Amino acid sequence: MEPNIPKSSVAFKSLLRADFTTQWRNRRSVVMALLVPIVILMSWKGIIDKFGGAFVLSISITIGLTAIGIMGYAISIARDRDKGVFQRLRVTPVPTFFIMLSRLMVQLVMIAFLTLLVFIVGHNFDKVTLTPAGYILTFITAFVGGALYLGLGQLIVGLVKNSETVNSTSRLVYIAFIMLGMFGELGLFGIQLKDIIHWSPFGTVKTILAASMEPSAWTSQTSIALVVTIIYAVIFSYLGIKWFKWESR
Repeated sequence: MEPNIPKSSVAFKSLLRADFTTQWRNRRSVVMALLVPIVILMSWKGIIDKFGGAFVLSISITIGLTAIGIMGYAISIARDRDKGVFQRLRVTPVPTFFIMLSRLMVQLVMIAFLTLLVFIVGHNFDKVTLTPAGYILTFITAFVGGALYLGLGQLIVGLVKNSETVNSTSRLVYIAFIMLGMFGELGLFGIQLKDIIHWSPFGTVKTILAASMEPSAWTSQTSIALVVTIIYAVIFSYLGIKWFKWESR
């Protein structure tokens, strides 16, 4: 008698439901990932007249994407790997591809929620309103930028096996991205470093987000930034998947 093996679609739905449940139980970390960009968005209200609403909104979303990919995704993957969750899942009928796809879909929902939340706070508190095309394009580029940071998170857990080390490494990278990206974009570290930051992962994501909010401001430089962002995402994801170990030992 053949064993009753559930269909892949049923197994994937169960896995996805479990991942969303886990995300909900860890809602404190979710709140913290969303809180920082919202605080920055509200506290930078005074510079909107000088730099524009797109500048402030794009930096807020970029910081949120950094938190989701580096702080959220990387740390959760490392923690579950250390607990043996992936080891147990790999002996089930669920394909390996579905295991990672389920995790990524949860993060994509987080990216969509972050973008929507920034739009709502930006409209109600900072009085920044975009055109319909601006909202749609920003959602698209937010997913592209999110792919970059999810790839970077995957690279971190690919390079580092120990969950505690992943935790500390992720926090250091996150703080470095915030400090260099946020203040570097304001030109506080000098013109040369500003140019370097402009083509860093933080800078390219921020550039395509800002241009998406004002489609008329999209230039050839923005298109190059989009291509560079995709290249970053592909390289980070490829290396992160290649070096990823399903066990922490």
